[in-house]
Amino acid sequence: MPNFISEDRIERALLQKLQQNRRRADFAERLRQIIGRYNAGGSANENYFEERVRFTRDLHREEERHLREGLSEDELEVFDLLKKEKTTQDEERKVKPAARALLKRLTTGTPRVLVQEWYKETQSKKRVENIVGEILHETLPESYDRALFKTKCDEVFGLVLDYASQGRKWAA
Repeated sequence: MPNFISEDRIERALLQKLQQNRRRADFAERLRQIIGRYNAGGSANENYFEERVRFTRDLHREEERHLREGLSEDELEVFDLLKKEKTTQDEERKVKPAARALLKRLTTGTPRVLVQEWYKETQSKKRVENIVGEILHETLPESYDRALFKTKCDEVFGLVLDYASQGRKWAA
């Protein structure tokens, strides 16, 4: 096996990227498939080196994507959640500020909504959920119909709730 970048190093880098942005799960699946094909042996091993090189290059590009998008890592994660499957450039230009505004409101806005252990109390959870809805209502493009808007609100609230319950990222 070529010793250009160890499996362990790739997996650690991938784990770090997944912790920064869960929407990168497709990278984990892709790596699992590459390793699976290699372990299965046969002609698939001939392409293993090229697949790993492509994977490593793509992972590095993903690592820098937040810079290309002009967003922080956290903003990129929310942006990825808020984007439609087929987002136009005009919609992207409106969704980026929506991601920024939402994170800013949740993390530094007043009155504070992400208070200590907010996720344990029904009223506090409802307050956070309402703030997510309010900010996204004000900032998402009009092309988001009611069903899509509700889905995006639920996904973002679910992410914030999950991180808070794990004591990660924006948790108070």
